[in-house]
Amino acid sequence: MESYMNLGQNQISVQQFPDTVQSWKRDGYTFYFYCTESALEVSVKSDKVIRFRYSPESIFQRDFSYSGAHNYEGKVKALDIKEDGEKFTICTAFLDIVITKHRLLVTILDKEGKVVIDDEKGFHWEEHKDYGGEIVMMSKKVQSGEHFFGLGDKPTDLNLRGKRFELWGKDTYGFMKNADPLYKNIPFFLGLHHKIGYGVLFDNSFRTFYDFGFERKNVYSYWAHGGEMNYYFIYGPELMDVVETYTNMTGKPELPPLWSLGYHQCKWSYYPEKVVKNIAAEFRKRSIPCDALYLDIDYMDGFRCFTWNKDYFPDPKGLTTELSKDGYKLVVIIDPGIKIDKNYWVYQEAIEKDYFCKRQDGPLMRGSVWPGKCNFPDFTNPEVREWWSGLFKGLIETGVRGVWNDMNEPAVFEIETFPNDVRHNYDGDPCSHRKAHNVYGMQMAKATYDGIKRFLAPNYRPFNITRSAYSGIQKYSSVWTGDNVASWEHLWLANVMCQRLAISGISFCGSDIGGFIETPSGEMYIRWLQLGIFHAFCRTHSSGDHGDQEPWSFGEEYAELAKKTIELRYRLLPYLYTTFWQYSKFGTPFLRPLTFLDQNDTETYFRQDEFGVGDNLLVIPVTQAEADGRWLYLPSGVWYYFWDDERFHGNMEVWAEADLNRVPIFVRAGSVIPMYPVMQYVGEIELKELILHAYFYIKSHTSVVYEDAGDGYGYEQGHYNVRTFNTSGSDNQFVIEQSVKGEFIPTYHTYAVNIHGLAFEPRKCEVDGQEVAFTMENQEKNEIKVMVPIHFGKLVIS
Repeated sequence: MESYMNLGQNQISVQQFPDTVQSWKRDGYTFYFYCTESALEVSVKSDKVIRFRYSPESIFQRDFSYSGAHNYEGKVKALDIKEDGEKFTICTAFLDIVITKHRLLVTILDKEGKVVIDDEKGFHWEEHKDYGGEIVMMSKKVQSGEHFFGLGDKPTDLNLRGKRFELWGKDTYGFMKNADPLYKNIPFFLGLHHKIGYGVLFDNSFRTFYDFGFERKNVYSYWAHGGEMNYYFIYGPELMDVVETYTNMTGKPELPPLWSLGYHQCKWSYYPEKVVKNIAAEFRKRSIPCDALYLDIDYMDGFRCFTWNKDYFPDPKGLTTELSKDGYKLVVIIDPGIKIDKNYWVYQEAIEKDYFCKRQDGPLMRGSVWPGKCNFPDFTNPEVREWWSGLFKGLIETGVRGVWNDMNEPAVFEIETFPNDVRHNYDGDPCSHRKAHNVYGMQMAKATYDGIKRFLAPNYRPFNITRSAYSGIQKYSSVWTGDNVASWEHLWLANVMCQRLAISGISFCGSDIGGFIETPSGEMYIRWLQLGIFHAFCRTHSSGDHGDQEPWSFGEEYAELAKKTIELRYRLLPYLYTTFWQYSKFGTPFLRPLTFLDQNDTETYFRQDEFGVGDNLLVIPVTQAEADGRWLYLPSGVWYYFWDDERFHGNMEVWAEADLNRVPIFVRAGSVIPMYPVMQYVGEIELKELILHAYFYIKSHTSVVYEDAGDGYGYEQGHYNVRTFNTSGSDNQFVIEQSVKGEFIPTYHTYAVNIHGLAFEPRKCEVDGQEVAFTMENQEKNEIKVMVPIHFGKLVIS
């Protein structure tokens, strides 16, 4: 072991390093390297995923993580190790991992010999003077032209180069740009240099820090105030592949109910029940689509979880029944604080079963939140999670269809969060709050998800959202970005934060449309809504202290614009549902930053307004006042402007006309985009036809459309369809070929195929060799429409 002294203001800190390897061994896909006191464990989880665990004393901690990454096992096609002088080289099919015998410094190279990551100081540690144990640290060299992305919900530029961050979940009311820390704790980031992408998951739940060339421009580092230096290296080289691999490692979500991808309306608070009914009636009167209404804390009896205020809501079952008949799902809030009340049944049960968190010397953790003085369940205890999930029976039987977890960082008035000495079970590995803080909210969300599913399945799928999270949260919940502000800056932040969450494995995300705090102008609300309809979670939410924020609250002109915008969301639902299926099936992010669409184009590296939605749409929101359009950068390929079919070539900046009645949207040439007719809520109408928009391209292109019942679990028994459309074009022909996998029987039997941008004047249309009629929709743009049976194999326009 080697030591170096740093002189601080009040104390001397001694940084310690591994010395020289004394012995090593191999156990299957895992290698151990032992120095005089410290050790390194290298596990080859796949040909592209390498796990590194360091121990200052050659004693490794229990191999457990709430992320689930420790259970990941990928494919290992080739594996070998070579010992050569002063180094070891572990070789996989894609990588060479070089480990020096002195100091255990790691360099990872691709098979062309290009350095992907390279240790600077490498692993080092120092004693934690206040709590004991070690502060574990890792530093690596910043490669030439390197850029960094990820880390969850950080409200800053998409590119993290030159910045420093902390993961310690915090209730940050009215956060501003560059605020840190925030609500979520996602210890995963991506690097890109020389067009090579990789990722790092630093799987440590203690308070952690990241420095991407902030302190020293040529070094990036990450460290934690306890636990292990335990990280996973994920090789791409495509950034999209890295995100897919990370999401597979930490867990893919199941498909949500289709209604949860509709529009949601929320406020702090809608009460009494007459207000809720009036809001519901107004949506239907105005024909503004909406699927979900929310109840904030005022629906409870004195803010006691799992209760109803009988003055405000005398007949909850009657309310949910009435709302359901009109197409609404009811979502209610549940917080972690349980009111200290000897006459309150939830409190009684938790006391009797000893389920509340305790301070180090034995007293229960007590803190003030909305109900007043509260105790808090220990959600890191599996027995507590099982109990908590059972508490949802009453709400679900009442007709509640979704749950919203808030204040679960955990937030405590006046003192921000739990003191460090609070004790937790940590799934059988007792610890202090220092270790459990960053996972507390995620374990509450898991228990909530399990409870909703327990009482809804198999007929319905669960839906819940959470404010706080750790890596792997996507298995249990959607998220939103927290208590934002009605400002143009926060509209811009909503765009960047949701992109960042998506590439951090959390695609089911959205923001409080219009801002939670203060009141937006009508223009700002419409622009925010135009962004929000492309996020997987689409909800307007506001504080009642700052005025109304329903779509009609800003006057009739804006109400009509809001209606048109939300209708577009519902028209695009089959496309958005397909995109979510790709996320749940493959781990592919729902939102895709421009760099992730074309990492070989260095012009994309600092662009952050443009983002892909699924495979074939590009969206560029307008985030400033009084704009009638905006400049944007198109990635490689050919693109159609959604609103007028003007065609553009990529790898260039273009101007998009976008007054307040439209948001810039581009469609990839060659794609097939499925659409529904406008509906007021999911399931309102029985589909008679599915609308397909196909965009001419001289080259071949493949699109997919996924469909199932939209709820329940029939898709797990094969009751789904994956429709694959291959398109190809020439100077005088356009061909669409279809193949179908699955056993789902839809209600419709016909496609209404709209073909855009033909390069020739169409004269004939054939479906599986039989000539059929078509109509000319736009003579100038050679846009035609043809009705075809859904079982067609080949459509030819010539």
